[in-house]
Formats: sequence, C-alpha cells, structure tokens
Amino acid sequence: MPIITFLIIGTAAGYLATRLMKVNTDIPTTIALGIFGALIGGLVLRFLISVMGLMAGLVGAVLGAMALIWAWQRWGRR
Repeated sequence: MPIITFLIIGTAAGYLATRLMKVNTDIPTTIALGIFGALIGGLVLRFLISVMGLMAGLVGAVLGAMALIWAWQRWGRR
C-alpha cells in the first residue's frame, strides 16, 4: 500500500511541478519526473515528513520534481 501512495503522490507532484515551472511534457514524462522527484524530495526532506506528516511528503515531492525538471532542462535536453 505505501508504494501505491508513493506513486499517487509522485504523479501529483509531477503534474504540479510541470505546471509551476511551465514545462509542457507528455504524460509518461510527467509521471516519471514526479515519481523520481518524489524519491529525491523524500530523501532530502525526510525530517519534515516525521514532523508534519503526509503534507510534507507532497511538498517534498513537488520540490524534488521541480529540481529534477530544472536539471533535465539544464543538462538533459540537447
């Protein structure tokens, strides 16, 4: 069950991050960015999750997805 929650939060984070950064991507890319961004954000913001709960997980996932989108735009697209 935690994996399903992780996928849902990651997908939502990818959607929010691509909209906040005004990036047009296809659905699989958006989902992948969100899931991997959630992984990055979850690792970085683990302390907030223990303090604030599930909402901090979403915040961390969005921030992680935004960082991944930034890196992808900077170095990935050539």
